[in-house]
Amino acid sequence: MKSCRLLLFDLDGTLLQSDKTISSETEKAIQRCGEKGMLIGVSTSRGEQNALPFFARLRPEVLVTSGGAFVKYRGECLYQVEFSPEEIRRVIALTREVCGANCEITVDTVDAHYWNYRLDPKKQDQSWGDSVYTNFDGFDQSGLKICVEIPEESQALQLQALLPDCDCLRFSGGCWYKFTQKAATKENAIARICEVCGITADEITAFGDDYTDIGMLRLCGTGVAMGNAIDEVKAAADEITGSNDEDGIAGYLERLWQ
Repeated sequence: MKSCRLLLFDLDGTLLQSDKTISSETEKAIQRCGEKGMLIGVSTSRGEQNALPFFARLRPEVLVTSGGAFVKYRGECLYQVEFSPEEIRRVIALTREVCGANCEITVDTVDAHYWNYRLDPKKQDQSWGDSVYTNFDGFDQSGLKICVEIPEESQALQLQALLPDCDCLRFSGGCWYKFTQKAATKENAIARICEVCGITADEITAFGDDYTDIGMLRLCGTGVAMGNAIDEVKAAADEITGSNDEDGIAGYLERLWQ
């Protein structure tokens, strides 16, 4: 642990259990690391507003949200990469052209999470907080991240070809894809954090479970895959720990103290 100066955790499927809570054992283990002088960070594809409920007790110094499009260090914004309102409207128009007029879309802005789901996401998962419904017609705000439900892989490939300036990654367990500006990745966010905090990527231990975590785990000094991670994440990681429902993070940290 002496070589680790920052612990960086994905949220869903990693730090959060299946019921969208952080276990007391995991919380205690992370607090102990903070007491030993390590920085604590969260790196998630959620927008900040949908991640805030988990920060009150964890109190991370480093926040990477919207898949790397928005980065904070001790409350100060370090990095922000947005789509203009015109770019947002273009992506939505192309998405509807390729995937159909009724495809489901979400947009993260700095202050809110917008959606056009057929079912209210707050009824499916209360952790999504105060998401705002819109049909996206004439949407006039800048956005950090766009997510689209794309049922056919061929449609996803077609849309990616139409949006070469976007970083596109799929989420496992469904048909959702995230689109951010090309520069907005977890890896670029980490580079900025290292610059500001005076650390190197080799001094970061990162934890993840999904496609959007692969680059982060490869970049950091130690990449840890959760036991519930997809096979591609496990293959990219340096180590594998228990699942998010088995206190995998706590177990990993405690083993290092022995």
